[in-house]
Amino acid sequence: MLRTMMTATNTLSQVQQQLDTISSNIANSNTHGYKAQQANFSEMLYQQFKNDEYDRTVRDTPVGIRYGVGAQIGQIQSNQAQGSIQLTERDLDFALTTKNQYFNVLMQNDAGEVRTAYTRNGSFYVSPTEAGIVTLVNSDGYQVADANGQPITFPDDVTQFTMDPDGTLVANYENGTTLTFQLGISSLQKPQVMEKLQGGTYIGLPENLGELGFTQAQVLTDLQGANRQVGIQKGALEMSNVDLSQEMTNLIQAQRSYQFNTRAVTIADQMLGLINGIR
Repeated sequence: MLRTMMTATNTLSQVQQQLDTISSNIANSNTHGYKAQQANFSEMLYQQFKNDEYDRTVRDTPVGIRYGVGAQIGQIQSNQAQGSIQLTERDLDFALTTKNQYFNVLMQNDAGEVRTAYTRNGSFYVSPTEAGIVTLVNSDGYQVADANGQPITFPDDVTQFTMDPDGTLVANYENGTTLTFQLGISSLQKPQVMEKLQGGTYIGLPENLGELGFTQAQVLTDLQGANRQVGIQKGALEMSNVDLSQEMTNLIQAQRSYQFNTRAVTIADQMLGLINGIR
């Protein structure tokens, strides 16, 4: 009975994490550029009992009894499928139309360290930094980086923004002059390895990247140069790719699994009580 309780409680904590993942997907169903997450389960350690090794019956499964100790989340995988495009006709709204490509933004932590974060949300704005100078920021107020990892700043009397096919932002002024900035865009091949923030934003590489069996080139690639392959659409935003009907189905299944495991703990406790009563 104790083993039954341990098996159920081991799985309960993992099902709770699955419920949290589903809840995050539902909460971000209207977040621009958000990619749905999926929790994949794997079997924990099990014990093999070879109690019928003399059974010569041909079986697809191993001979004997495999007594497990529950299931765990082996990986939370990101669904990188393209979300639907919402037309806004706004100069500083940009939708990435190529899979795994992310805008670079600069985030400052409490210690004053600036780190590069990666987001699919291309809703940008201008924010004043000093007299006559503005900087390009995202909807959270973080500065947008160029291809060299530097914040994008320009004079505030800009009249119009245009975008070249390679992701070069052009600021146009009344006197006919223009300023060009190549937006910082990176390709994330394995975003699940990176630290995930709220709203589908990723930041930095883990310190133990080598222990995970990956190199930086296998996880992300900074797209630079005049011939970089970038898919971007001006005056539009990418919607979340969360399928609400599928998420609700997954939620019901996870809740049923949670109830089943809690019921197993209750029954095991009742049986232990009966055993103690007999003694």
